[in-house]
Amino acid sequence: MCGITGWISFDRDLPSEQKTVDAMTATMSCRGPDDRGTWVRGPAALGHRRLAIIDLPGGRQPMTAQRPDGTEVVLVYSGETYNFGELRRELADRGHHFTTDSDTEVVLHGYLEWGEAVAEHLNGMFAFAVWDEQRRRLVMVRDRMGIKPLYYYPTADGVLFGSEPKAILANPLAGRRVGLDGLRELFSFVRTPGHAVWDGMYEVEPGSVVAVDADGVRRHVYWSLRTRAHHDDRETTIGHVRTLLDDIVRRQLVSDVPRCTLLSGGLDSSAMTALAARQLAETGETVRSFAVDFVGQTENFVADDLRATPDTPFVHDVARVAGTDHQDIVLDSAALADLDIRARMLRARDLPMGLGDLDASLYLLFKAIREHSTVALSGESADEVFGGYKQFFDEDARKAATFPWLVRQTQHIGDDGTILTSDVAGALDLRSYVQDGYDRAVKDVERLDGESDFEFRMREICYLHLTRFVRILLDRKDRASMAVGLEVRVPFCDHRLVEYVYNAPWSLKSFDGREKSILREATADLLPRSVYDRVKSPYPTTQDPQYVVALQQHAKDLLARPSHQVFDLVDRDRLRRTAHREAPRITRAARRGLERTLDLALWLEMYSPALTLT
Repeated sequence: MCGITGWISFDRDLPSEQKTVDAMTATMSCRGPDDRGTWVRGPAALGHRRLAIIDLPGGRQPMTAQRPDGTEVVLVYSGETYNFGELRRELADRGHHFTTDSDTEVVLHGYLEWGEAVAEHLNGMFAFAVWDEQRRRLVMVRDRMGIKPLYYYPTADGVLFGSEPKAILANPLAGRRVGLDGLRELFSFVRTPGHAVWDGMYEVEPGSVVAVDADGVRRHVYWSLRTRAHHDDRETTIGHVRTLLDDIVRRQLVSDVPRCTLLSGGLDSSAMTALAARQLAETGETVRSFAVDFVGQTENFVADDLRATPDTPFVHDVARVAGTDHQDIVLDSAALADLDIRARMLRARDLPMGLGDLDASLYLLFKAIREHSTVALSGESADEVFGGYKQFFDEDARKAATFPWLVRQTQHIGDDGTILTSDVAGALDLRSYVQDGYDRAVKDVERLDGESDFEFRMREICYLHLTRFVRILLDRKDRASMAVGLEVRVPFCDHRLVEYVYNAPWSLKSFDGREKSILREATADLLPRSVYDRVKSPYPTTQDPQYVVALQQHAKDLLARPSHQVFDLVDRDRLRRTAHREAPRITRAARRGLERTLDLALWLEMYSPALTLT
């Protein structure tokens, strides 16, 4: 895993801009702590920071290949191609010669052979850019599900690009402006395809290619989630899912550095960990597993409408049955509320997402894991693929003409948009923004001939989670992990699995009336009974009241700075009332409002964005 960046300027000679190129590349140092490199010639400059995973001595970048006319093709690549062995053999049969054992070189020769269509041959998580000197063209490619990020910023004579916005913002040509739509994106908890919040900046959409030459920017989609008839019966479907999972996990365990699994005690991570443990045992290796917990949480856990049970007992059941070398990472409230940790996570994400201890604990978990492993396999995205969230079964969420997770959020957490001043809330009109986004999203869902109204509605809900909601979570996991130089792989995002399960009818996905029925049965032989019977529980959050007390103190400190720019957005009086309320009376919505406000304030200080509220 790595960080990439670059600058194409058809009217300039970029060697004279080496200092700026170096500054852009340096912003990606956390994503690639092992090596750095730049390639600058004529109108093109590419930068790379490397986290070495496969072929440690041979995968240096930018990587180049020479055409017969002497011009070069230059690649900067982030991610992993899991089928690079098969592709290498195919390309060798076509006359290509390789000098390294890296997947990067396979992607580079794939471009020489197939051009932009190389993306269609790759199985993996990737974001890369190719400068084709002969064609004077930049090609940017992103994986199908959007696991690895990639952003670009068109300029008057070319483009800037980077794995993260910070790489682009390091170039003086990129303005640090955020308008109404950017703020709407921040507060709506949806993920609009292509939107990057910063004015003038865009994300390369998942499953797409963006090409830039002197004539401008061209985009095309090479993969999308399509509707197809599903002909397999229950037994065949369960068997095929297991076959796919066996192959996916085996491919994603390939690494030349220490690897581990993220284990929460839920169905997804438990199944993935057990599969990894069984496969590694074939060669006498024991898989390492890690879980997050909070001081005193298991002993003092209080069940609520979101989480019926603590994770740790189930984690330990899986570790015992699968035989993993397990470690709990136990965090205290002081660390979760630490302003330095908040700043590090905000710097990693470039935006104030306001998830508080959910983000802080993920960052601290990954930081602790990085002391032992460089690669981790995660159960992320199984809920979106197999239908694991409660909103899949909630009648209000099913019937609502909006994003289903927002219905559940309003029911159980509340609307954190209420932290805004009335003027800002009126200008943003989040309700209309969300509705417009929802209407655009569902228009893309294809209906199967003869599909019932109910089955089509459940297809829409699955589609929304796989093309909108999952991207929020994937981005969060990528940023938190890469901030500490940890590569997190997501087996459940393999496009073969996504396509197959998406097209299984809902009656099959929930054949026993429970969430993730297919996955549960496909991996039943691997799971302890406790996990098999466990009801879905979201990522954990601390229940320690001292965490809320610490948030309130940070809010009071902020209120002591009455001229702070955050009060151009946030209702000062509402914040004051929350900051002085007794901690046990703080609701989930109020707690999230505190976390959102503190993130906003810190973001304004760190990034100095020019906000446009008209």
